[in-house]
Amino acid sequence: MQPGDRVRVERAGTSYEGVLLPSSTPDHYVLKLDGGYNVGIDRDDARAEVLESNAYAIEPGETGGGGEASTIAFDDDLPTIALISTGGTIASTVDYRTGAVTAQFDAEDVLRAVPDLAGRANYRGRVVANILSENMTPAIWRELAAAVHEEIDAGADGVVVMHGTDTMQYTAAALAFALDTPVPVVLTGSQRSADRPSSDNVMNAVCAVEAAKADAAEVLICMHESESDDRCALHRGTRTRKNHTSRRDAFETVGRAPLGVADYAVGGAPDGGDDVRVSFRREHEERGGTDLDVAPDLDPEVELVKFSPGMDGALLDACAGKSGIVLEGTGLGHVNTDLIPRIEELVEAGTTVVMTSGCIEGRVCDRVYDTGRDLLEAGVVEAEDTLPGTAYVKLMWALANTGDAGATMRRSLAGEITEQSRPWA
Repeated sequence: MQPGDRVRVERAGTSYEGVLLPSSTPDHYVLKLDGGYNVGIDRDDARAEVLESNAYAIEPGETGGGGEASTIAFDDDLPTIALISTGGTIASTVDYRTGAVTAQFDAEDVLRAVPDLAGRANYRGRVVANILSENMTPAIWRELAAAVHEEIDAGADGVVVMHGTDTMQYTAAALAFALDTPVPVVLTGSQRSADRPSSDNVMNAVCAVEAAKADAAEVLICMHESESDDRCALHRGTRTRKNHTSRRDAFETVGRAPLGVADYAVGGAPDGGDDVRVSFRREHEERGGTDLDVAPDLDPEVELVKFSPGMDGALLDACAGKSGIVLEGTGLGHVNTDLIPRIEELVEAGTTVVMTSGCIEGRVCDRVYDTGRDLLEAGVVEAEDTLPGTAYVKLMWALANTGDAGATMRRSLAGEITEQSRPWA
């Protein structure tokens, strides 16, 4: 009996039927029941029967270099989608010994856990990391960008990156700056693990695959647009924030409407399956309009520092010797005036200091008040309306790949800067 088999397990007078999932402990069977729930069953005194072998079988494939790979083929006429796993809740399982949720699944396990993906594409699975997203690092961003490049170069018609939601916006920005892509690169995750009846993993995964088949050569984040299971929003990777700890619609595009949506109609397909329709609301890079290229180098000696009233200037002193600092200032981009001499010393020592705003909407402008003008005189670079997290990643990329990081931070590379701040539309 192997993961992916359809099985019936009987124990203590109760019968369970479903798809066998990988278990984080050898003491339990883990089944995905037809109703979507997962159940852990103690193997002691349990009787298991295989009803269908390899119900969602995955055959070994070749790796593009670095990381394990696998393929699952359904129809030669379908597009090929590369599924790259980095871990996170969408790729998590429950330890039925402790009840804790841990990142356990690799790309193969996700395909088994989401059988709704069957028949939508031919898949290549690849594992770059198996971590919770708080453990993401610039080194993994570099490896991930290289892996995405290799998959597209090998013929993938789109890429889906499965990622933890807590730092997904940072990874999306890193890929947007590192890659010139002719096909969609879609990041998706899950706010709630697959064992929960309110899990969003199936809909997010299905909509992400459909978005990866669509006409958009962009790095996108695909997550629920509302609390209902009716639509996923397609956010530009450099303009997105996670704005709630646990809601399924936690992600929002800042300052604009999402680029597009994936409407999810349960049972709406001609064969009775789930139908997904992808559409775009705003201008976007079109499929095939960009030549594939990658520049994955990042300078990790960058810090993101949030200013707060009464902030200890020693925090800035601790950044001495860093290549760059992104300041998340107040309003139009201000800090306490007593900190300006310290900032000027950092700039004179060779640190690129970039100013962003802690406000959700709007852009920095250090030409209105004396504090702002003093910051400009000290050598601070305005990042317009670039989001602080995006600016943090962009500065890493600019320092490693351009000769003038300051000038690079002032211009838009991947839609991170809007032409003008205006009411949401």
